[in-house]
Amino acid sequence: MAEQHGAWHGAAQPPAGWLPGRPPPPRGLPPGPPPRPVYREPHPVGAGPLLAGAGATLVWFTLFGSLGRDLLGYAWWTIAAAISAWVVAAVLAVLGDRGTATGVALVAAVGLSIAASVIAVRWITTNDWPLW
Repeated sequence: MAEQHGAWHGAAQPPAGWLPGRPPPPRGLPPGPPPRPVYREPHPVGAGPLLAGAGATLVWFTLFGSLGRDLLGYAWWTIAAAISAWVVAAVLAVLGDRGTATGVALVAAVGLSIAASVIAVRWITTNDWPLW
């Protein structure tokens, strides 16, 4: 008769705490905890795609930011670049590479934060809202 692994042999019930495929605990010791589950990402984010998305977005923001001739133009072009980058990141997250989408979204957030900081500094120093 062929040896079978992972099943309890015989008519008797398995001992309490017995799990298929796991050896029984040693005699005299309490049974240990059940094995911990292992959660794995089905599509892990790699460093290469993340850096590629970050680099592409950095170039994207540089090109859009250079179109503005003053703070008003720079701010609105940066807002347009951020919105379009977030749309691209959403599409990439659903249909493409999530690592690239993460890089795009991170750099877009940093770029928009820099523009918002420059606008806030101008607003605080001159008491004039620069976007209108």
